[in-house]
Amino acid sequence: MNTPKVEKVLQRFSEVGIIPVVVLNDVKDAEPLGQALMEGGLPAAEVTFRTAAAEDSIRIMAEKFPDMLVGAGTVLTIEQAERAVNAGAKFIVSPGFDPEIVQWCLDRDIPVCPGTQTPSEVIQAYKMGLDHVKFFPAENAGGLPMIKAVGAAMTTMKFMPTGGISASNVVEYLKCDKIFCCGGSWMVKGDMIKAGEFDKIKEKVAEAAAIVKEVRG
Repeated sequence: MNTPKVEKVLQRFSEVGIIPVVVLNDVKDAEPLGQALMEGGLPAAEVTFRTAAAEDSIRIMAEKFPDMLVGAGTVLTIEQAERAVNAGAKFIVSPGFDPEIVQWCLDRDIPVCPGTQTPSEVIQAYKMGLDHVKFFPAENAGGLPMIKAVGAAMTTMKFMPTGGISASNVVEYLKCDKIFCCGGSWMVKGDMIKAGEFDKIKEKVAEAAAIVKEVRG
């Protein structure tokens, strides 16, 4: 059973609907990107821990935008999870299911969405007390039909599909009652961030936010 703190964050995930998955190579881009996400209407960011700038970028976003749901993605070790949380990450996302990372987060009342792809991984997550998991890589792993099939057996589990989600297919995902939110990077592509095209990012974020409103009201 989720604690009130975890439940509050999971509710925010559902309200935002589409969580921008962000790769930041330069900390100078953290604040203008955060501004674009906030003003565009998706006040959230899963900052992937693939770059040296990730930790400080999370810290900047968390400090500058306290109302923003900022977390760390691509977390592969407990050490990364600890650094991310110390920097201000409100949640942890992993590409795969690592029970040690999950337990570390559970022990500290930190919302965690481990990556799952098979019924066995979903069951492991369920046995650890989770009822919200990431489904990754979504399109490559069977997409919506796979989520519906696994979800039919795991009736209490909700999924966050990430990987291959785009403006062209996100509507169908969001319509599924087994999905609490989607992770996507099409509105915050690396080349746009590198070029400083934050107005363009804001426009794409606004389009994505409009999709969520249209589908979920």
